Amino acid sequence: MISVVIPAKNEQHNIAAMIRSVRPYADEIVVIDGHSTDATREVSETEGAKVFLDAGKGKGSGIRKAIEVVTGDVIVFIDADGSHDANDIPALVKPIVEDRADLVVASRMTGGSDELHSTIGEAIRLFGSTLINLAINYRLNVRITDAQNGFRAIRTTTAAALDLEEDGTTIEQEMLIKTIRKGFRNDEVPGHEYRRVYGTSSISVRRTGPRYVYSCMKYLFFNISRSR
Repeated sequence: MISVVIPAKNEQHNIAAMIRSVRPYADEIVVIDGHSTDATREVSETEGAKVFLDAGKGKGSGIRKAIEVVTGDVIVFIDADGSHDANDIPALVKPIVEDRADLVVASRMTGGSDELHSTIGEAIRLFGSTLINLAINYRLNVRITDAQNGFRAIRTTTAAALDLEEDGTTIEQEMLIKTIRKGFRNDEVPGHEYRRVYGTSSISVRRTGPRYVYSCMKYLFFNISRSR
């Protein structure tokens, strides 16, 4: 059983289309609302999704909430802004269904991105992501290409065993690092990232960049007990 989780905050113009796009691939659709001040919650409920409020601390707290409330064996996380293609979900969950992986990330490095090249801010973001990928690869002796894309699938029992801590978007690289360090299996499939359909991103490289570096070093070098 596949639970598709859509973390969302103030996405009333995008959320209905996202719910409809994932419906053919989901046994359960869960929207984690980040205390939206628009009609995100109401639209989601109208479209038939289960809606839960996060703890109000950021995307990471929403992901932890989702892990608590889903009923499926596999969780697919997909952003609410329309930047991910729901048609990639079957390829994303296939390695887990076939018992070849416990976490699968849709890689923008192999699938392409419309949001990582065209401005100085996007170039800085790409450079920082590349450095973090390299740090993970050389520290853990793996060859991942994208630690941070929010479009991913994970076995629910694996997600629950990771003891995730981050409150912001840094939870995504934490999830990957802990998956590897705790002895679970990771994989990647190509996934193209499109520009958001409506609105602008609230992520600031200047504000979040230092946290990405800090959390990467923390989870790469801090003693993490293995689960397997």
